[in-house]
Amino acid sequence: MESFNTNNLDDVMAFFSEGAIYDEFNGRRNEGKDAIRRALEPQFSGNFGVMQFLDEDLFVDADSGKVMVSWQCKLELKGQPVSWHGLDLLHFNGDTVVQKLTYAKSKAPLFHDC
Repeated sequence: MESFNTNNLDDVMAFFSEGAIYDEFNGRRNEGKDAIRRALEPQFSGNFGVMQFLDEDLFVDADSGKVMVSWQCKLELKGQPVSWHGLDLLHFNGDTVVQKLTYAKSKAPLFHDC
């Protein structure tokens, strides 16, 4: 979360294994670090303004290597402050993420054709 909030894509990518899978909230699947980096680049290049993720809840099952973190994302979109809630289900193999499943909840779609 800290790497996302400091807008450090290299730090975020260091958590992923080479063959990791990232399922975005819009259903798009990205397989491998290169594809995941491409999927995250618009966010980190400022295409959606400054985004901030606020931790809400965290569950860790160390035995299975799974983490569930819920969060609130805040940003400005078209000059207006917006936010939504979401969660990530993270599957780890040792210290690296092998799968990241993202889910989001909002009143209306915030991004079209993301």
